[in-house]
Amino acid sequence: MDISNLREQYKLSTLSKKDILDNPVEQFKLWIEQAIKSESPEPNAMTLATVDSIGQPSARIVLLKEITKEGFIFYTNYSSKKAQDMEVNENVAVVFNWLELQRQVRIKGSITKISREHSEKYFHSRPRKSQIGAVVSAQSSTIASRQVLENKLEQLHQEFEGKEKIPMPDDWGGYLISPRTIEFWQGRRSRLHDRLQYTHTNGRWKIQRLSP
Repeated sequence: MDISNLREQYKLSTLSKKDILDNPVEQFKLWIEQAIKSESPEPNAMTLATVDSIGQPSARIVLLKEITKEGFIFYTNYSSKKAQDMEVNENVAVVFNWLELQRQVRIKGSITKISREHSEKYFHSRPRKSQIGAVVSAQSSTIASRQVLENKLEQLHQEFEGKEKIPMPDDWGGYLISPRTIEFWQGRRSRLHDRLQYTHTNGRWKIQRLSP
């Protein structure tokens, strides 16, 4: 199999300073709305990169669940590998990739936990099976087999039968990414892509064009 000749000609759109908003969070909202309308699969999926105590980076896909003026919120298990990384190093990066629009967004910033009240509100808005799944999984821990999960799932279904609310686990909740830089990337012909980067400096956002 030869993958060296796999390539696409990017020609769907362009990106200029005159086309974008002054606030990158508002610009992001515009782009993700367009990604949703394009029927891009999982348009809120983002690659989250973290770094552990010895400098080893890790990356995985998580789902963005809320956009606020302060930044970007996702939810996970607070005992997971990514949570352990973020406990020792608050610096993170995320990437959104919308192939249907030939676009990427890269965000770098710092991470903080959101309030338990905020997390519980989202937790109880999830499908019941997803709530139980969060209770079942001690994320990133080693297990003997798939059957361990299946057995625990069945046990909890019986335990919570007839109960209106499922208690949110103590080790589950949300994180807020507070952005320092946000880059908008639009694919262009001949690999001369458009890259516009917002940098937060002295309480304001500065916009610069980057070379592809």
